[in-house]
Amino acid sequence: MGLRVLLDWPNVVGYVRIGCVFAAWAAFDTPEAFVCLYSANIALDGVDGWLARRLGLSSGFGAWLDVVVDNLGRGMLWSLLYQWGWLVSALEWCVFVCNHSAGGDQWKDGFATSPPLIQAVMANGFRTPLGLWVVSGLHCLPLWLYWCQWASPARWMFLPPWIQILGVLLLATGRLLALSVELWCVWTHIKYLTRSKEL
Repeated sequence: MGLRVLLDWPNVVGYVRIGCVFAAWAAFDTPEAFVCLYSANIALDGVDGWLARRLGLSSGFGAWLDVVVDNLGRGMLWSLLYQWGWLVSALEWCVFVCNHSAGGDQWKDGFATSPPLIQAVMANGFRTPLGLWVVSGLHCLPLWLYWCQWASPARWMFLPPWIQILGVLLLATGRLLALSVELWCVWTHIKYLTRSKEL
């Protein structure tokens, strides 16, 4: 495999996503451009994994790159939206280190002994209704908050204010479910690092 994996199609999609993130960052003050670019990044997040499975090109590098781009995009948006946004980003990077240092590209498979809620969220690599809710909270909550803060979804999509609030509540609940998984991952990693070793 070697360095050839860097140019596999799923990873090229990852590089395009990085381009979308940086372009969105540059267009932060232009809501129409920002939303299109950031949404393209989110949409392509599903394409790279599908392409890797379809073409048989799954790799440790691809799994690593996928999460790096996710964290890069969300970290950028949270940090630009709120002064405390770096805390969300810091937690996501901490979870990345915890999961990938022990599980590598198979990190999604390491939840067999976790509590039932964590198992339900992680089942089938997030490809369940609960997993979709969590991923929507992760990816879409900061984008929805951007819309509410900068462009008002009611103006864009002619939605009544109660739908804006409902959107925030549904996505925030998904993000809180993600937080429960993240905290469990960090705690599990702390227990792993502090376990006593027999001499």
